[in-house]
Amino acid sequence: MDALERVVKPKTKRAKRFLEKREPKLTENTKNAMLIKGGNANLTVTDVLKDIYAVKKPFAVLFKKKNITRPFEDQTSLEFFSKKSDCSLFLFGSHNKKRPNNLIIGRMFDYQVLDMIELGIEKFVSLKDIKNSKCPEGTKPMLIFAGDLFDLNEEYRRLKSLLIDFFRGPTVSNIRLAGLEHVLHFTAVDGKIYMRSYKVLLKKSGCKIPRIELEDMGPSLDLVMRRTHLASDDLYKLSLKQPKALKPKKKKNISRDAFGTTYGRIHMQKQDLSKLQTRKMKGLKKRAAEKSVEEDGAVSPKKTKSA
Repeated sequence: MDALERVVKPKTKRAKRFLEKREPKLTENTKNAMLIKGGNANLTVTDVLKDIYAVKKPFAVLFKKKNITRPFEDQTSLEFFSKKSDCSLFLFGSHNKKRPNNLIIGRMFDYQVLDMIELGIEKFVSLKDIKNSKCPEGTKPMLIFAGDLFDLNEEYRRLKSLLIDFFRGPTVSNIRLAGLEHVLHFTAVDGKIYMRSYKVLLKKSGCKIPRIELEDMGPSLDLVMRRTHLASDDLYKLSLKQPKALKPKKKKNISRDAFGTTYGRIHMQKQDLSKLQTRKMKGLKKRAAEKSVEEDGAVSPKKTKSA
């Protein structure tokens, strides 16, 4: 009773809109990411956060001030920032002697840390270093993953899911060919993860389908996996649960394959193939001699009966 009385209704329309945006929805908003700089972040880590922010905009918040926190030891500050900025994804950058050029990528579930993976930066090429044209802000990237580790290893499988969540952008209903401008390529081989960013160039090919070329535009990162903090299987399944209203209703005799193609099964009565009308062809027509033989065979019994 006291808890119900303490709920304060919004006094202004702006406050009402703010609370409505944060209410649970059947179709959730595009996930926002917060990029946080640690208390001892160096220039490399700071440039990485700025470049990832440029790729992720406008669905990202860049924290300019340094925050002295250790996500693997204490997660309360991350959860506080997540609730304050309404972000379900985060990228934390730090640097120290034990773990130089360190990145921690993670996601939240109900404003609590769900998954968290620590990555070390071995090589970095920024957007400024590559003097090529860039994609416009807010371009939805195409994600490509290469390497058996993304399918065989549980930690790499969870990292792949995390990267898809982080970079996928808004859900769209229609796709325009000219809008497919940005490619993010992730390769896992020999215990390393290579991230490359390309711009798609559509060249003339002499036919309707254009010739496609990829131009490196940055940022480029060579990463190595360090520590991991993965959610339990039960909690992970709970985070993937969908409301009943979003689940498609099953229709009888209709199925779909892995590519989304719809197949329908039709139930029909048994057909009498003797009454089937076939196409008339000259080669199938009966000759005059065959017709006369059939007529004689049909008439002769009648004559014998009359006799």
